[in-house]
Amino acid sequence: MAEINGIKVPFKPIVTESESTKNRVQNYKQDFGSIFKEELEKVKFSNHAITRLESRNIKFNETELGKIQNAVEKAELKGSKDALVLMNDTALIVNIPNKTVVTAMQVEQQNENIFTNIDSVVLT
Repeated sequence: MAEINGIKVPFKPIVTESESTKNRVQNYKQDFGSIFKEELEKVKFSNHAITRLESRNIKFNETELGKIQNAVEKAELKGSKDALVLMNDTALIVNIPNKTVVTAMQVEQQNENIFTNIDSVVLT
């Protein structure tokens, strides 16, 4: 009995899978896996943080996002759990294990200038 993708079929297939096709499929799987892993490593923004960024008119360019990513990686290497990331005049509270920005604010707009439940500060 013939096989198609490892499944026995009661007929003879007209077209067989060539080695190059198998290699291409394998390469696509590897590419997807590496892209997926890379995306998981990137900093994410919670819905709350996105709302705060929009309401406070805070925007980041690619360079600033790279700095935030770098700050999170540094904090992770030091074993941080929840960090205050200060960049220019913006303060971000980031959950390091999840690589997620929880909230964001302009430093000068912070009323009390008190940040709680953090275990580290990263200056960028």
